[in-house]
Amino acid sequence: MEIKKSVLLTLAALSAPAWAQTCQPSTTTPYVNINGTTSWAVTSSLALNTGSTVVLGPQPASGGTWAWSGCGTSGAAREQTIKLTNTGTSATTCTATATYTNSCGAKSTQQYNFTVWPAQAANAGKYIMVDQFGYLTNARKVAVLRMPRAGYDANSPQFWPQQVSVVNSATGATVYTWWPTEWNTRATDPSSGDQVWHFDFSNITTPGTYEIVDAGGQRSARFEIGDNVYRNVLVQAVRMFYYQRLGQARTANNAGLNWADGASNLGPGQDSQARRFLDSGNAATARDLRGGWADAGDYNKYTSWAAGYAGELMDAYVQNPTVFTDDFNLPESWNGIPDILDEAKWGLDWLKRMQNSDGSVLSVVGVVGASPPSSSTGPSYYGDASTTATLAAAAAFAEGAKVLGSLNNASLNTYAADLLTRAKNAWNWAQANPNVLFYNNDANRGTQGLAVGQQETDDNGRKSLKLMAAVRLFAATGDATYKSYVDANYTDAAMFKSWNLSGFSAGDARNLLYYASLPNATSTVATAIRTQFLDLWGRADYDGWGKVDAQTDPYRAFIGSYTWASNAVKANAGSLFAEESYYGISRHTAEQDANAAADYVHYLHGVNPLGKVYLSNMVSFGAENSVNRLWHTWFTQGTPWNDAKQSPYGPAPGYLAGGPAGTQYNWDSNCPNVSAQCGSAPPSPPYGQPSQKTYLDFNDGWPLNSWSVSEPSNGYQTAYIRLLARFVK
Repeated sequence: MEIKKSVLLTLAALSAPAWAQTCQPSTTTPYVNINGTTSWAVTSSLALNTGSTVVLGPQPASGGTWAWSGCGTSGAAREQTIKLTNTGTSATTCTATATYTNSCGAKSTQQYNFTVWPAQAANAGKYIMVDQFGYLTNARKVAVLRMPRAGYDANSPQFWPQQVSVVNSATGATVYTWWPTEWNTRATDPSSGDQVWHFDFSNITTPGTYEIVDAGGQRSARFEIGDNVYRNVLVQAVRMFYYQRLGQARTANNAGLNWADGASNLGPGQDSQARRFLDSGNAATARDLRGGWADAGDYNKYTSWAAGYAGELMDAYVQNPTVFTDDFNLPESWNGIPDILDEAKWGLDWLKRMQNSDGSVLSVVGVVGASPPSSSTGPSYYGDASTTATLAAAAAFAEGAKVLGSLNNASLNTYAADLLTRAKNAWNWAQANPNVLFYNNDANRGTQGLAVGQQETDDNGRKSLKLMAAVRLFAATGDATYKSYVDANYTDAAMFKSWNLSGFSAGDARNLLYYASLPNATSTVATAIRTQFLDLWGRADYDGWGKVDAQTDPYRAFIGSYTWASNAVKANAGSLFAEESYYGISRHTAEQDANAAADYVHYLHGVNPLGKVYLSNMVSFGAENSVNRLWHTWFTQGTPWNDAKQSPYGPAPGYLAGGPAGTQYNWDSNCPNVSAQCGSAPPSPPYGQPSQKTYLDFNDGWPLNSWSVSEPSNGYQTAYIRLLARFVK
């Protein structure tokens, strides 16, 4: 009688030793973390630029042993940090293999497969500009081709566009060829000094990595086409606030090995024992004012500005709630609260410490920074309460009460209720004390040396803050008192009082549009706000649709002038187009709104005369020409964080630099005689250039004063986050 094979196998298994019957290989999961800073992603395949850093962390996390080979991995540590390099001219591949031996001795393997792009060719991105992170699958895609005619690069080799092709970077295959179209009959654009052509390749929708190649051999940087190409970029942009936190240790797990550091400014006489600046010898004035964010490249903390940052972070969440998940690799990640709101709460916690028992709010804390931040030993001092600071805090507290109170989280409900009480108390104090001023760093008022930027504002600034506080308090409470104030004073906003609407005044406009969207807003006021916004933003002589329709800016992201913080102005201008769709009031299609707003994103991602991604240290995230140097206390010259290309670490990823500053960039007024560092003439660029070229990737301090172009700011960052989030899933 024939015995079936299955029976024989069963008998063999029964006669085997017990350990052989039960010991089976474990299933492994391939976790990856780019640059040690993002959240962990489950993937075993990545395509990255040369020089990218990747952390491999397969699981199980315990219960066995690991062995590694390939791509520079070695040893038995489960987590491996590798730097992927390619010195050739075409893509290379690399496979890292992890062998896991479980507790009973069974082995399993996990492979990671990498495609490593080479460094871009010397001419790549010089004449053909693209968004270096990429384009959404079904979005409009337009490359800008340039011939420099004025400015520092006017004598570059001549480039005259011929037929242009889209080439698949992985295969070398040409997927589309067509002719570019000239901008403004080949006129030289005064803002950039360039002649420009546009190449529309919107018909390419197949996901992949591509380049634009001219028949004469010029080419763009590489870029991706896909459904969610900006996700990792947004994560890094939000994480900038984590690097700016004071009073909290940055662990290697959250910050990445390169930016890990101990808690800063918590020593004797520092933030937790800050004294009143105008009575600094009096120990009784000490206050616990720890926490908050360093404001920019300096480490001071300004109440009215910080309140605005917290509000903008919450606004970004409210308008895009599904985008902001709980896995941005912050200390609070995976606590059930979206990480951007955890970050906003970090700011609100500090504002609470700044509030006095009578409802007023202190104006500023002067902080001594250092590199790394934990090495600071200098004392901290605070400025007195002011109406300006109190109104700004009232708005942030009220918005925090509404947004955090809406999450159905028991612990946050109590927190939100406290915020609302604080908001009302702040409003009541400001009502009773409308003109309490505090000017910091002012020799005439005895405050010289307290912080650097002047946080006090003028009468119009206080009116704007009071209007914002009233709007946010009405949204949180429905109280007619605040509604009546808005209805009586909304015409004091710049959009009405001076017919001012642009990227420079976007905050006021967005606040009014928000009020107009509230269900209990006065209908006639809401209509007036919407109509005024659409009329102004649609005018031919304003910075909005008229400039889009006329293609006034060859780089497709018009602003009226280039000044200090031009990149924030760009981001705010882009967001105004998106606001129309968000509130459902647009006179254009949703696609037109999205295209107009996206062009400002593309500008910041490399569609500019410099081909520069204006975010720091983004090579690992897909940028081939990102900011290498920032004017920042931590990332200063002579430190390991000085330069993303030349120093061991470079600045942390994702900081938005200020951008071209036009005529506002200059060296110290006493140069060249004040210091040998001046040289014989100001550095050019940024000096003496067409506006869009007034930028240089440098961080020289006094007397060359790079801060007007290369300093980041939390305010620039929130403007960018708010805009970028609209294009992320």
